[in-house]
Amino acid sequence: MPSPRIRQAARSIIDAALKAVDPVRAVQEALHLSGDTLRVGGQEIDLGAFRRIVAVGAGKAGAPMARALEKVLGGRLSAGRVVVKDGHAAPTDVIAIEQAGHPVPDQRGLAAGERITELVRENAAEDTLFFCLISGGGSALLVAPAEGVSLADKQQTTRLLLSCGADIGEINAIRKHLSRLKGGCLARLAAPGRMISLIISDVVGDRLDVIASGPTVPDASTWQDCREILERYGIWPQTPEPVRRRIKAGLAGRLPETPKPGDPELAGVQNLIVANNRRAVERAALQARELGFRPLVLSTTIEGETADIARMHAALVREVLASGQPLPPPCCLISGGETTVTLGSSPGLGGRNQEFALAAALDLQGLEGVLAVSLGTDGTDGPTDAAGAWADGRTVARARTLGLKAQDFLARHDAYNFFGPLQDLIITGPTRTNVMDLRLMLVEAA
Repeated sequence: MPSPRIRQAARSIIDAALKAVDPVRAVQEALHLSGDTLRVGGQEIDLGAFRRIVAVGAGKAGAPMARALEKVLGGRLSAGRVVVKDGHAAPTDVIAIEQAGHPVPDQRGLAAGERITELVRENAAEDTLFFCLISGGGSALLVAPAEGVSLADKQQTTRLLLSCGADIGEINAIRKHLSRLKGGCLARLAAPGRMISLIISDVVGDRLDVIASGPTVPDASTWQDCREILERYGIWPQTPEPVRRRIKAGLAGRLPETPKPGDPELAGVQNLIVANNRRAVERAALQARELGFRPLVLSTTIEGETADIARMHAALVREVLASGQPLPPPCCLISGGETTVTLGSSPGLGGRNQEFALAAALDLQGLEGVLAVSLGTDGTDGPTDAAGAWADGRTVARARTLGLKAQDFLARHDAYNFFGPLQDLIITGPTRTNVMDLRLMLVEAA
């Protein structure tokens, strides 16, 4: 069984990683104001050339990003509106913060989307500077269904996509083609105004057109992609008829595509990533080293079925113990990215991080001095109040004494109810940031 020190070390590493991607810090480090000159992303902007400065946005980190922008710009900010997930609000002075449902859009998100649309439309002029604050969760929170598609249609489609095993790029390709704001449409609405989009990435590879469904970015996906995705996962027949009708109309050329690279209406947009998974992982590695653990970053771009990824991580731990490769203990293997869980017809309760810990626990049985940790950096894992879970070589045996069979809980994707009685859930509350997941595999010295 691992010593108390290893859990303390894991907590310290997690805390350091989350602080590195704090939204306030990220925005303030990206913006440098001297007089009326704003330096951002290697460009200098004369704020005196703009009659109005307006902020809009969506995502779990929206409130602290808004507070940071207000602090940098002071009284220059004219108006603003940002929509965040329930429980992620914070006080602001000028920028209105609205809360809405996530991951399935709701009526409040729809109302917020309409108000953001109106704010952008009424200020779209050459002498307006827009700031767009984008972070993970923005796809569900920025709701503006395309003509002929209802909120109920989007909700049903979202549920189908979230449960079928599609990755976030595939899910957001559909979302972009069902929206009046996603897939570059928000930026097009703001033309001819200038727009600076500050982005906290929650997407593998930091793909700008995928983060929050890219409201300020040209869209590389197509109507054909949408049809193929829904068919690939076998959910085309269950997709609401208005959605299928819209995709068919797009394929037939009766509806325009989303804005594509080179679209002149998006020429005035500057997109800048201010925080991402790599930043968190690199800080985690630095903290691990400071605590006496040799760090090794495996990757920040890991995708795939969660249980398979967990078994791969556990196999590396076994190799460390057997041969001292790829590095000897004490060590900390670190990875980031976003895996997927393909749910059955009657899944239990949990999320991909809890499932990772449960699958790892099965493969770490009997090992001494090891700890597996997986958590969502936003503080939320699936539809639960947990960010993730811990597991070690004694987890499965401890569960057995409580009448809990780890393999059964894994088979029905019920990790929350497995780790709850063990008191091994990681509960942080909303962190108000979101850079995907962080996984640690710590191995103590013999």
